[in-house]
Amino acid sequence: MPDNSHLIDEIRDMLLDCGMFHSLLPAELLNAAGYFNIGQYEPDAVICNEGDAGTFMCIIHFGAVSIRKTNSSGETVELAKLRKGRAFGEMAVLDGERRSASCVAVSDCTLLVLAKDSLEKMLQEAPKSAAKIIRAIAVAMSKRLRMVDGQMVEQQL
Repeated sequence: MPDNSHLIDEIRDMLLDCGMFHSLLPAELLNAAGYFNIGQYEPDAVICNEGDAGTFMCIIHFGAVSIRKTNSSGETVELAKLRKGRAFGEMAVLDGERRSASCVAVSDCTLLVLAKDSLEKMLQEAPKSAAKIIRAIAVAMSKRLRMVDGQMVEQQL
């Protein structure tokens, strides 16, 4: 079996760098790192399509990702452009629903990828770390929802 401790250390450093998991202890972060992978994408590469099964989530370590949705007229609309530290795809991983939007690399991107089955495995093998990872994801989603709610209220005025 190859020694992948260097890769796990690199992923742990990337997890620390994104800021989303500051609530995890160093040992928990190192443990969780073993369940993540690194994905590389070139500009215009489709990371996932609206309607796909949600089998993984990503956290941007480097680069930018465009979040796009098709409107009722069949036109593609950019909802957001995400940069370093932002997560996407987490709703589908947590609720098992299909992708609500498409995600496309805007530039060269390095992403931390957590597959749904890896999250399930972490829940079995390291439940405390998994719970903290899920809580951190939920907190990030909650902050984003509050921000969108605030924007909607401003647009009503």
